This record gives sequence, structure tokens and C-alpha cells, in this order.
Amino acid sequence: MPSSALRGSRPGAAHPTSSGPPDVLRRRLASPSVFLFVILTAQLMVVLDATIVNVALPHIQRSLDFSTSTLSWVLNAYILTFGGLLLLGARAGDLFGRRRTLLVGIAVFTLSSLAGGFAPAGWVLLGARAAQGVGAALAAPSALSLLTSVFAEGPERVRAIGLYTTVSAAGGAGGLVTGGLLTEFVSWRWVMLVNVPIGLSVWLLGRIVIAENDRRRGRFDLAGALTSTLGVTGIVLGLVEAGTSGWTSPVTVAAFALGSVLLGAFVAQETRADEPILPLRLLTHRTRTAANLSRALLYAGFYGLFYFLGQFLQDVEGYSPLFTGLAFLPMPASVFLSSQVASRVLLHRLSPKAVMSTGIAAATLGLSLATQVGAHTGYPQIVLFLVLIGAGSGTAFVALTSASLAEVARSDAGAASGLVNMSQQIGAALGLAVLVTVFETLTGHVQLQSGTGSTAVASTVVHALDAVLGVGALFALAGLVTVLVGVRATRARPVVPANSPGFAEEALETLAEACEA
Repeated sequence: MPSSALRGSRPGAAHPTSSGPPDVLRRRLASPSVFLFVILTAQLMVVLDATIVNVALPHIQRSLDFSTSTLSWVLNAYILTFGGLLLLGARAGDLFGRRRTLLVGIAVFTLSSLAGGFAPAGWVLLGARAAQGVGAALAAPSALSLLTSVFAEGPERVRAIGLYTTVSAAGGAGGLVTGGLLTEFVSWRWVMLVNVPIGLSVWLLGRIVIAENDRRRGRFDLAGALTSTLGVTGIVLGLVEAGTSGWTSPVTVAAFALGSVLLGAFVAQETRADEPILPLRLLTHRTRTAANLSRALLYAGFYGLFYFLGQFLQDVEGYSPLFTGLAFLPMPASVFLSSQVASRVLLHRLSPKAVMSTGIAAATLGLSLATQVGAHTGYPQIVLFLVLIGAGSGTAFVALTSASLAEVARSDAGAASGLVNMSQQIGAALGLAVLVTVFETLTGHVQLQSGTGSTAVASTVVHALDAVLGVGALFALAGLVTVLVGVRATRARPVVPANSPGFAEEALETLAEACEA
């Protein structure tokens, strides 16, 4: 692949025949390998920040004086803006150019990470996390689209997509371990500041090695993006406030009312928009809707596990931040391995419905076992339910993703792909809000900090944690029921040898269509 294919013409650029140092540097950097490094590093930053703060939460809580309920917004502020604006970010790449959108997203992400790292108060950190989500929503769709546009179909694209998938799968584990390392040996603030040098490097290299794509004409459904994101935020705020101030509190009632009105406005906007950010016809397909709803329920069930288990291991079990991060490793490892087995073996021998049902059942069992944690729970017991949850979700998500994109018209492939990511992010935010509300209600707003809580307080917190994880298991069970009732049974895919050209094409067909649309 010629290196010139990776560079876009920019005003004021030196003539290509010049032998000056800037042009020599550009020629050396403008290679597919450097381009791939930029895209993979951008994706790693986005994925990492969904988990990197989890281990640091107890330290953030003490440093900035967060309550248990407001602490959850350190996660929700990111996943709400990220998930809610993903469709808008994908559309921005089409209208304004994917290179420009990616670089703007990386710049926003980097600057907000800098602000969060030096946050003097909780509200500044929450604002920075929300801005990080905006940057991630702009960068992530453009990164994947650029990847598939630069690498042609065949071995090059298979290798690039394989590396992209590996980075995405490993990002969750990397975030937990990296967060533990930085929190223990430096400061919790570095879980934010670590993005600054990485983001700056990606931005500078991206300006050199990424070419701009052809833009498309169309309208920007900003009203749809804002009403959907703010509407879900209002519902989440109402749930969190219900646990803190009660269900009849003026703030709780106002948040629910405002969120409901905004979501109604979103539906009305999408019915009359010329180019809606979410074509409502995508929701009329029974299997696709059931698959997306089941994905959201699964994320609602186990995302709270990261939030509560990280604090439990440090504040009750006495783990250090580093060991807490390492303790989570069995889960992402089992997600990665099980997803490979599901895509390469299970889906060729079993129906997609059977694969996703089995996976969700295993994750539900794992969450049920997690309800047995206590003040003296051994690590082998923790490993058991982490592996079950990871293996179950990894198996289910492969089949759920395929079902979520079933029978999608090429013109709707981008929106359908964004809806997959949106459903899991919104599901995670809503689920965490519910679990935090349940926890706050059961504990009476008691806060446990390492070494400061009495035995009675610890017992109250542990019992509340068991109940919360039980609610998480019910979410997963609801996801299983949704699949059993809503997903139509289809036959297993025919077995394609792994060494044949058709194997790679089949694995990448849906993803390529979604990215090129």
C-alpha cells in the first residue's frame, strides 16, 4: 500500500519534492504500520477509560469527598455522554470528515483528561469525565471507519481488525490493572493524566499519517442526539436521587419528569427528521430489538459488579489498589477466550439463539454466586463467579451482536452498529443507577472506608452488596427471558474452514458493511 494513501493534503504543506526535515519525517511516518498504531492507540484510550477509574474510586471518594451515590457519576458521566453521542459521532465523521472528527475527538478527550487530573473539586472531575465521553464518542466511530477504509479486504484487513478486536478486548483488563498501578504507586489523579501524553502523541501522529475521506452531504440531527442523551441522564439522575433523597423528593420527581419529556421529544424528533440519528424502523425488527434489549440488561446486571466489587475488595477485604486490579483479570481473559470459541466453533454448530441463551444463563449463574460474598470470602470463590460471568457474556455477545445487525439495510448499517454500542452504554448507566439506589436504601447512606468502619457497619454493607448483586442477577435473568421470547430461532451457520478465504469474509462481512455505510 503506498504511503501517500495515508496522507491528506493540507493547506500550507511543503512541496513533496522538498528534502527538508519535516518532509523526510512525514515520509518515514506515513506508513500503514504507523497508521495502525495511531488507530489502535486511540481505541485503547477510549476502552481503557471505561474501567481505569474503577480501582481508584475509593481514593477519589476520600480525596474529593464524594458520597456513595454521587461517586457513581464518575462512571456514569463518561458512559452516558459516550453512549448517548456515539450515533452523533458517527454522523459527524460522514459530514465533516473522519480524520477531522477523530482529531477533534482526541483533542477533546486529552484536554478533558488534563482538567480531570487537576480537578480541585468533585464537580470539576464529573465535568471532565462527561467531556471525555464526548471526545470518545467523536473518536471511536471514526477510528474504526478509517481502519476499514485504509486496509483493503483480504489478509491486511483481517490482521488489522484482529488487532483492533484484541485491543478492545484487552482494554478492560488493561484499565483495571493500569488504574491499580497508578493509584498505588503514584496517585489516583494519574488515571486521568496518563491520557495526556498518549493523546498528544496520537493527535500529532494522526495529523501526519491519516488522510481525509470524502464527505457526504446531509443534515446533522443534533436535536435528536441532545434530547436522547439528556433524557436518559434525567432518568439516571432521578434513580440516583431516589436512593439519596427518596422517591417523592422534588429533585427526584423533577428529574424523572424532565427525562420523560426529553425522551418523548426525542421520539417525536426522529419521526419527522429528514435524516434521523436513530431511524425508528430499526426498532420494529423483533430479533434485533430483543438482542439490543438483552445486551442492555446484561450490562445493567454486571457493570455494577466492577463498581461495587472494586470497593469491596479494598474497603472490606483490605486489598491494595494493585491487587484489586489484578484480581479482576480472570473476567476479561475469559471474555476474550469465550468470544473466540463462540465465533470460531459454537456459532458453526449451534443456532445463534442457543449460543446467546447458554452464555446469558452462565453469566446469570455467575452473578447469583456473587451474592454469596462475605467479609472473609476467599479469592478462589471470587475467581469462580468472575470466570462464569466473563465466559457467559463473551459467548453471548458474539451472537447478540450478529442478531443486532440481522437483516439491516446497507443505508442503516451505520446507525444499527451505533445502536449496539449505545444500548450497552445506556444499559450500564441505568443499571448502575438502579443498583446504587438499592445500595443506598439498604445501608441508610452508610459509607465504609478502609480501616474506619465498625464490624456492624461492615456487615450492613456486605449484606447490601449481596442484595445489589442479586438485583444484577435479576437483570441478567430478564435478558435471558428477552432472548427466549423475542429472538427467532435460526439455523447454525455452515462450517467454514478457518484457513479458507471465506472464513475471514464471513467474520468481517457485517462489521465491514456497518463501517462503510
